[in-house]
Amino acid sequence: MSGHWVDITAVGFFVVEWLGYAITLEHSAYGRDSLSARMNVYREVWIRRMLDRETRMVDMQIMASLQNGTAFFASTSLIALGGGLALLRATNDALAVLSKLPVDLSPSPALWEMKCVGLILIFVYAFFKFAWAYRLFNYVAILLGGMPPASQRDTPEAQAHVIRTTRLFEAAGRHFNRGQRAFFFALGYLGWFVSPWVLFATTGLVVVVTWRRQFASNAWRAMGS
Repeated sequence: MSGHWVDITAVGFFVVEWLGYAITLEHSAYGRDSLSARMNVYREVWIRRMLDRETRMVDMQIMASLQNGTAFFASTSLIALGGGLALLRATNDALAVLSKLPVDLSPSPALWEMKCVGLILIFVYAFFKFAWAYRLFNYVAILLGGMPPASQRDTPEAQAHVIRTTRLFEAAGRHFNRGQRAFFFALGYLGWFVSPWVLFATTGLVVVVTWRRQFASNAWRAMGS
């Protein structure tokens, strides 16, 4: 296998690994034991314990820190998007630099532009995920503000509000995780700018690193104890 078929196969491998990892993490029984899934349990614990408190200033401060972190990543994805567009515009300059390297890494202009477009699309996806997560965190903050007082914590309305808030909280965290996952896989995608064979290696490395963080890290073991 040679020529563009290697590039096509490498990109296909990248897409399959990304989708396969995401589906396994979010839609399988195996994924229900991930670090993210274990943290979802404590989202509900937090909301239920907040229902017992009359003073909730600390809870709103924690919520603000989550919103600020999400806003930071959304801004970062826009900066990365701008970098990808600049890289696309500087195709001729980039190819001229690559042609002077001891190892020939210069692709055709069309292939280089395809690589840049792919990178741009990843950052566009990441931005939409972070932006939506930020909006969902805003909604969660509104629900926290509408939490019934502690004196009504045993009412059906209060219990329904806890479940409603928890589900929206989990959705916000899920979209934030998807945005971060896009950043991780964007790092793997950069391997394609060197060689399709490097893309195989970097994609596999990203999957191993992200899997380990979700299923074999110290944080995962701590949340299971």
